Amino acid sequence: MNTKLTLSLDKAIIERAKIYAREHNVSLSHLIEHLLLRIMPDFKEPVEDKTSIVKELSGIINLEGIDYKEEQAQYFEEKYR
Repeated sequence: MNTKLTLSLDKAIIERAKIYAREHNVSLSHLIEHLLLRIMPDFKEPVEDKTSIVKELSGIINLEGIDYKEEQAQYFEEKYR
């Protein structure tokens, strides 16, 4: 069962972690969960690999040349008219 957790970390570390997670096609939550499990060697419960769907879907859509900020601005402009 998943439970929400709030952490206070240095902003620069969070930004670097987000980039790392994005480059490795995993969520930041998944990344932190697996890092915590690595430092707890006595934890014996098997861990389900949740990255398979991310790996499976990676590369399906070609997003080259898309201006994400412009797309987001247009979306919010239309949404809040």
